[in-house]
Amino acid sequence: MSLADLNQLRTFVTLYELRSVTATAERLHVTQPTVSYTLRRLRAQFGDELFRREGHDMVPTGKATQLFGPLHAALAQIDETVGGSDVFEPTTFRGELVLGLTSIGEQTFLPPIMAALAREGADPHLQVERLDADAVEDSLVRGTIDLAMTVSLIGSPRLWRTLVRAVEYVALCSGAHPLPETGPDMFAGRRFVRVSARGGHVFPLQALTENSLMGQVSLTVEEYATVPAVLEATDLVVLLPRHVAEVFRGWFPGLHIADLPWPGQSTPVSLYTRNDASLSPAQRWFRSVVFEAVAAGEYRTAAVAG
Repeated sequence: MSLADLNQLRTFVTLYELRSVTATAERLHVTQPTVSYTLRRLRAQFGDELFRREGHDMVPTGKATQLFGPLHAALAQIDETVGGSDVFEPTTFRGELVLGLTSIGEQTFLPPIMAALAREGADPHLQVERLDADAVEDSLVRGTIDLAMTVSLIGSPRLWRTLVRAVEYVALCSGAHPLPETGPDMFAGRRFVRVSARGGHVFPLQALTENSLMGQVSLTVEEYATVPAVLEATDLVVLLPRHVAEVFRGWFPGLHIADLPWPGQSTPVSLYTRNDASLSPAQRWFRSVVFEAVAAGEYRTAAVAG
């Protein structure tokens, strides 16, 4: 493969990730006409339009999506072989890493992750992006995020996945308005907070619907951030993962955790990245640091055994 061919493929991969001719030109330190010229050559070479302009975005065709994974992995391997080192030194890394988390992921997992980075003596710029469960695969494949944590089950051959924590749902409310003993009528006359399932936590909505409790929802919010303060000031109840409820009770000791009267298990929290072949040494290191910081004991043991 000639250097010209390699540069064309790098232009393709960068354009796929950024969806912008202008941004691609800036990243590759070339002019916009150069990117446009390269795209015309790529279209002729592959016999496909590859990208269609929709508004301000260059949206990939099905053919471009098929090409991206293998080409991205090949370029990553070439870059590591030519310019990389077998040893990654975290204490000298000053690049940016992007972590996709839900709002409750930020509240429960970000503190131990930051502590783990400090123990490593590392000082990257960590950018946390709010996670949309429906966009996890695309964001990871395009490289707009390096790592994601979600309860959503994404069965894609383009992604690497490992389980890190079981999820058991409980009810949380103010200790001034405690719930009665766990039983089928424990929510009689109680009002609920419902939180958006955009991050992948669909269990609360399913539970409220299946148990005919949706009519008792009096507050719907997009994020969990204000929920503990609202609970402390009212008689409202929220359904949420036990590990999150324990964090909230640490902030507001007056809150009360109650077991549910029905099965409360959902899919575990999973850690996702692109497949190993297309990860940089920094991304592989970051993945291992995050896993060690957040994985529960049983999943840590399983990973070692595997």
